[in-house]
Amino acid sequence: MEERTNEVNLDEKNIDEEAPSKESRKDKKSKEKVKELEEQVAEWKNKFYQAYADMDNLRKLMEKDHQQMVKYRGQGFLESLLPVLDNFYMAFKVTPTDPTLAAYCKGFEMIYNQMVYTLENEGVKEISPQIGCKFDHNTMQAVDVVEGEQDDVVVQVANKGYLYHERLVRPAMVIVSKIKQEVNNESDDSKLN
Repeated sequence: MEERTNEVNLDEKNIDEEAPSKESRKDKKSKEKVKELEEQVAEWKNKFYQAYADMDNLRKLMEKDHQQMVKYRGQGFLESLLPVLDNFYMAFKVTPTDPTLAAYCKGFEMIYNQMVYTLENEGVKEISPQIGCKFDHNTMQAVDVVEGEQDDVVVQVANKGYLYHERLVRPAMVIVSKIKQEVNNESDDSKLN
């Protein structure tokens, strides 16, 4: 019987020794699984925050585009109206001699002023450079160059320019002066020799 008790004791020892190793393996596996799941949670959390930031940036960009679209909604209309304004401007350069025609011109001038006032209320500004002012390449376009006493001075305004809410719709078309550069024949001859 003693042998049997010893056998039972030995079997219990083996069971006791195996039990902690099984539990430790289970603990290891569960810890690994928890660690793996935590990494996945962190990865998905990061992806969520990235997607959220991308959506927020897209929303801001779309709001900005919408604001720009609303702000400049009338630019196409203004561009189609520019030839009419140019015709008024050209017509006012001529001074009528007939009193009846002068009265009509006065009426057209009043209509033109109303139109300009309305456009100014909508954010349109005329660019009408003064004769004798310095040429500004940001708001003017030189359509011709003539000889003058100074360089880059406006001699004549061919067409007015227009800004629409700080955006250049069309530059003012101007004629500018350029100092005539005299060709010195003597210096050219000395270079040849």
